[in-house]
Formats: sequence, structure tokens, C-alpha cells
Amino acid sequence: MRRVVRKVLRGLSKGGIKVKPARYMADLKGIDLLKIFHRTTDYYVENNGYKIPIRLYLPKEMQGERKALLFFHGGGWVTESVDSYERICAKLTEATNQIIVSVEYRLAPEYPFPAGFEDCYRVAEAMFNEKLIKDMPPENITLIGDSAGGNLVAGVCQKARDTGDFSPRRQILIYPAVNSDYSEKSPYMSVQENGTDFFLTVQKMQDYIELYKSEEKDKDNPYFAPIKAKTFANLPRTLILTAELDPLRDEGEDYGRRLQEENVDVQIYRIQNAIHGFFALGFKHYHVQESLEYICKFLEEC
Repeated sequence: MRRVVRKVLRGLSKGGIKVKPARYMADLKGIDLLKIFHRTTDYYVENNGYKIPIRLYLPKEMQGERKALLFFHGGGWVTESVDSYERICAKLTEATNQIIVSVEYRLAPEYPFPAGFEDCYRVAEAMFNEKLIKDMPPENITLIGDSAGGNLVAGVCQKARDTGDFSPRRQILIYPAVNSDYSEKSPYMSVQENGTDFFLTVQKMQDYIELYKSEEKDKDNPYFAPIKAKTFANLPRTLILTAELDPLRDEGEDYGRRLQEENVDVQIYRIQNAIHGFFALGFKHYHVQESLEYICKFLEEC
């Protein structure tokens, strides 16, 4: 990585998470002067009296059987939104020729765990029971998310398996956060190797965890930290993408190995020289292009 870039990253890596400034910076991404023109539909799903906003991105010309990606955005469960992820979702629907359903789940600390998780679960339940998009077969739905969104995807798939409410066939986890300990006690080398100078730091991750939890015991809940599950059997076919210079790298790859050990069909790819959050760099960036190739191939094989 070039020396100038390393200096910039090191500067951006200082300090912890302050909610208001972090949200302000995330919201700036929603102001897009080069906004892609695409067809969208805003809707909502009920969750015990709360209306969960969702946005559907429609391919310009859908060819063949209709399929959909249910998308949970990242942001440490604290920042980001459907608006700030609009460019990502618009490009994703172009690249995959699938409907994208982006979920505006509630954020911590105002709404700590399990509020945002339950919002995602309710939308998934509506999707798989054809209450959201009619005539969309469950086998044509894939759950996908990045970072905290990958955490939510993994947790939703585990709960669906545990309850039998619905049966996801596929999940795509992009540099997912699946653990709850980012202290010096962490068993993962990437936490120590990449935890200070690559934008997402262990201090920030610990701040996110503290903001997201309702109580200390949440950290051992597998829907909060999916790698804490007692079993990884009978989970859907899985694609995991990690970033080489990400403190979350090793836990994401370990999660994939644990699924493989229980005979789940898993593909794991590490994007070399990439940092956490690279998916937001723009779809012409070579790290994103590489990731899209893996995603499209995974979807085509299913």
C-alpha cells in the first residue's frame, strides 16, 4: 500500500466513535451529485406496530426468472442508511440483474439489540413468505450484507434455522463482524495486526459493540455475535468475502471454516491489499470488481 495512503488511513484511524459526527459523515454519502438514475420503490414492513422502511431497486430489464437480494447495510449498527447505500444498491442490481431490497433497520444506541436485528428478521420473514414481493419463490432469495450488515445476515439465518419460520438458501457475508470481543484477549491475529492503522480500528469496534448491546450478556448471544453459536449445521450455502487489512478478517474466515466443518457449502475469498469498507469505494475500483465477480459467480452457481 502506498506510503501516502497509509498516512491518510492512519490519520483517519484515530479516536473512537462519536455518534453524531459519525452519522453526519455517513449522511454526506447520500448527497450524490452523480446519482445513478434507476427505478426504485419505497415500502415498509410492520414489526409490532413499527413500520420498517425498505427500498426496492429494480433492474432496467430483468431477464429470465425473477430473483432478489435482501440487503442489510453496514455502519456498526449505529450509522449509515438506505440513502447512504443508494449508489451501492443501484450498482448491485445492475451487476446481478436482481431486485435489491434494502432495509432501513433501526439503529443503536437509541434502539439497541435486538431492535435492528428483529427489523431485519421481520423483513426477511415477509420476503420468504411472499408478503413483500408476490410470486417470488423462496429459493430465488439471497441474503447479503457488509460489515454489521453481514452480522445481521448471519444472525437472521441462524434464527430462521432455529425457529423454522423460513429457510434461506444462500447468504453472502462481506467482511462480516461475527464476534463481540476486540480486546487484547481476541484470539484473532488480524485484530492485533490491523487494529490500529486501517480506518476501522479495534477501539471503534469496541465502541460499536458497547453502543449496540442492551446488556452485557448480549455479547454471548449468537444472534448478536454469530460465531458464538453452539452449532453451525443446516445453515444456507455461504459466500464470505474478507479484506486482507481488516481487523475482522480472521473472524470472518473462521466463521466460514466452522460452517464447513458442519458440512455447509461455503466459499471464502480474501481480497488482497483491501481495507474494511472497500465496497463503498465505487464499482470501478478493482477490489470491488473482484468482489462482484465472486458474487455473480456464486449467484449463477446456485
